[in-house]
Amino acid sequence: MTTIQTTVTPYEALGGAPALHRLVNRFYELMDTLPEAYAVRQLHPESLAGSAESLFEFLSGWFGGPSLYIAKKGHPRLRMRHAPYAIDQRMRDEWMLCMTQALNEQVIDTDLRDGLIHTFAQMADHMVNTESQGGCPAQMAR
Repeated sequence: MTTIQTTVTPYEALGGAPALHRLVNRFYELMDTLPEAYAVRQLHPESLAGSAESLFEFLSGWFGGPSLYIAKKGHPRLRMRHAPYAIDQRMRDEWMLCMTQALNEQVIDTDLRDGLIHTFAQMADHMVNTESQGGCPAQMAR
């Protein structure tokens, strides 16, 4: 008897596009409202709609769903795309605060949630490109 092994992607485990939209929307809602996320919020434009769309598209492909970001904008090259913005440890921590809270609220499966938090933390560490913690860098154009 042949056993067929199937692997469920994080995209599928989360619940596909609807669940991913909820996660991204909650993430940006937290960024927009938590005083503890002030510095990272200042990197973004007044409206977070474009940022939310880009993050959803990126995460869709990164989590094993449709490669929407790549189809639209090419390879993500996250560090290169974020290079014009001074991202320090504080901003990394604020971003992770919002993402961790969104994941804690939206992802019931503890193994999946813990794995995603770990993976996001590694990605956030990679985005840090300065040691400074002052000034207000230019906003991201998304």
